[in-house]
Amino acid sequence: MNNICIILLISTLLPNHTLCKANHTIHMTNSITYADTLVSPGGIFELGFFSPESSRNWYVGIWFKNIALKTPIWVANRQTPLRNATSAVLKVIRPGILVLVVDEETVWSSGTSRLANNPIAQLLDSGNLVLREENDARPENYLWQSFDYLSNTFLVGMNFGWNYITGVESYLSSWKSEKDPASGEFTLHLEPSGYPQLITKKGAVIQYRIGPWNGIAFSGSPDVSSDPAFTFTLYMDEDGVYYRGDAIDRSAITMFSLNPNGVGQRSIWVDQTQEWVRYLSLPADNCDSYSFCGAYGSCNIGEFPVCGCLDKFVPKDPSGWAKADWTNGCVRRTGLNCTAGEGFLKYSSIKLPDARDSWYNVTMSLDECKVECLKNCSCMAYTSLDIRGRGSGCLLWFGELVDIRVLSGGGQDLFIRMASSELGTNGKRKEVLIGSLTAVGIALLGLSVFVYIWKRKKNDKTGERVGIHTETENKDFQLPLFDLSTISKATNNFSIENKIGEGGYGPVYKGTLEDGQVIAVKRLSKTSDQGVDEFKNEVICIAKLQHRNLVKLPGCCIQGDEKMLLYEYMPNKSLDLILFDEENRTSLDWSKRFNIVNGIARGLMYLHQDSRLRIIHRDLKASNILLDSEMNPKISDFGIAKRFKGNETEDRTGRVVGTYGYMSPEYAMHGRYSVKSDVFSFGVIVLEIVSGKRNSGSFRGDYRGLNLLGHAWTLHKEGRSLELVDTSCANKLDNLGQVLRLIHVGLLCVQHRPEDRPCMTSAVGMLTGDVALTHPNHPGFFTEIDTALTESNRSSNTASSYNEITITMPHGR
Repeated sequence: MNNICIILLISTLLPNHTLCKANHTIHMTNSITYADTLVSPGGIFELGFFSPESSRNWYVGIWFKNIALKTPIWVANRQTPLRNATSAVLKVIRPGILVLVVDEETVWSSGTSRLANNPIAQLLDSGNLVLREENDARPENYLWQSFDYLSNTFLVGMNFGWNYITGVESYLSSWKSEKDPASGEFTLHLEPSGYPQLITKKGAVIQYRIGPWNGIAFSGSPDVSSDPAFTFTLYMDEDGVYYRGDAIDRSAITMFSLNPNGVGQRSIWVDQTQEWVRYLSLPADNCDSYSFCGAYGSCNIGEFPVCGCLDKFVPKDPSGWAKADWTNGCVRRTGLNCTAGEGFLKYSSIKLPDARDSWYNVTMSLDECKVECLKNCSCMAYTSLDIRGRGSGCLLWFGELVDIRVLSGGGQDLFIRMASSELGTNGKRKEVLIGSLTAVGIALLGLSVFVYIWKRKKNDKTGERVGIHTETENKDFQLPLFDLSTISKATNNFSIENKIGEGGYGPVYKGTLEDGQVIAVKRLSKTSDQGVDEFKNEVICIAKLQHRNLVKLPGCCIQGDEKMLLYEYMPNKSLDLILFDEENRTSLDWSKRFNIVNGIARGLMYLHQDSRLRIIHRDLKASNILLDSEMNPKISDFGIAKRFKGNETEDRTGRVVGTYGYMSPEYAMHGRYSVKSDVFSFGVIVLEIVSGKRNSGSFRGDYRGLNLLGHAWTLHKEGRSLELVDTSCANKLDNLGQVLRLIHVGLLCVQHRPEDRPCMTSAVGMLTGDVALTHPNHPGFFTEIDTALTESNRSSNTASSYNEITITMPHGR
């Protein structure tokens, strides 16, 4: 009896967290204070309070337990340091949240995916701090886990990349300094667009790139297949895409960290010397700097100068290269014209180019890959997707090839498209014929230019027609002309402080005219792929169109080589900058999102139905939707729009231009465009607005081929459409019927067959409830599953469950 009394007495004196509870778990009945730690069950990791050397701030972090040099691999309150940790408490509260509290004030808290009856926080031997229901240890049911919200360190066992089910991206962000764990300037991401690759950014600017994945490693990184202690794998399915390392030898302690200068370092702990030994550092040299030698340039650190052009390519700006300025890159010695005889040259031992504008198929052979690339004029290069064994799969590039370097003793083969004359199979006779035809062409071109200039001087002496010379166009589409000096003054001489963006056309500046009108000035860049045709097209399309959901064009400036368009200034910039930003999109509540969709729909209906010309935009996307001060949407950027007259409803082009993820299947594959092409793009934007996620790069799988459209379609079929809604506003919905109607309309607009899609007049009626909803069919996916299925689809005119190919055009805006 005396012993029992002594035990009870001791129990009243000890803190409750030391009793009957494992020291790796926090329950709602205990907590962690300044003097306490959690230790994982195997004694590998420890959680507690720490202060960086020479710092007065305190943080909650996780570090390796049995290493003398305390190295935090995760920090909870990295943005909100504690000035005094003695009164701080880390505890679990209902409905299942881990909180750091100081004097009853919450300094940091975790998230949670759902309510829990008996939530606990547990530190695992992997270094993962998990929040879960006490009686449910299944990883898929975790309420929250630190592995989803990484700091600056990547460990084996972590999933680095995208979880499409939760919408969470796990990525690294550097510390601000060695003494300050707050988020720094640099981040490292697994970029899922095209084919996955690793990209390090400083802010929004790419610094260096490793990739794409080749079945063994990321192209351009050291070969990790021979590492005896670890295996590294890229996983891709409908649930997500992520990179993971797993330990073979669990006695080895290693980590990869992103330091405050943006350098990625893999280190291993050596017990004998009691220190971290670095055995990998990226970037390793100047050739790792992103696009250091420009498009089609090749960087070789073993040569001087390090930059050169790929074989059969020449400097785009020879004078720049003479000054060691390689930013303009290279161009083909002989240009492409998509004629018979074009083929491919093999380039070996190189780091594969940026794969964000790429398409892949896991089942094709290399020969099939070549055929697929050759029949599409926009395809610039191809290679094997997986280099293991004899190789398999197909990876195609569209657009310019950038960020290439020579890798001695490594790298891969890349097959780049070339003109027939560069393939070494043509005799001198053909070269002479080509030379003669070229000379004749130049002569005819010179004559045409002479006639054009003579006519222009004769018929348009004042030059006030903006390069538009038909009688009808002169009459209907004039714009006020502004002097260059006026625009220069309004933009403070085009100062960098006034620059608010940049696109395919060129930079955009904010300006204020003398009358106080605030404008946005889009200035044609001398290196832009766009030019007079797009300039003229934009003027014609929107100068006389008046609608509250179309951007207004107050005037233009044409003086010498300068060509500028003046827009009304939009203080909230473009929709994509808000919608796809983790913090900014919280300002888009459901009512704002619905109003934006309605505004876009009415603007499109005006273009298709009510304007004096039927106009097809052809590049409708979130970045071309501008938002005014009241978040009203304005459709902009009509540079590649097409005008129809009379009863014209569709047309066909051999030059497909647009943006990956928004182009309709019939336009991307066959060059056919109509008002239904814009309807498809509108449907994509609707689903992006609902979900807060991009169609390009989201929910893309290796076999099932799920992008955002596929994900929305799957949820719709299973009666779970509400799961598509952006988590930032999912808990604040007051009209579920309206939400479901919007998703339904989006799916109707992205149906594979254009004839199944509603016209915009019907779509507007559906949004308001005035037009009944029909049952949607399968959407267009832009992925390919199986070669045999693809061939059968090409011979069929019926609706299919997927599209043949993903296309990103070289001049996509």
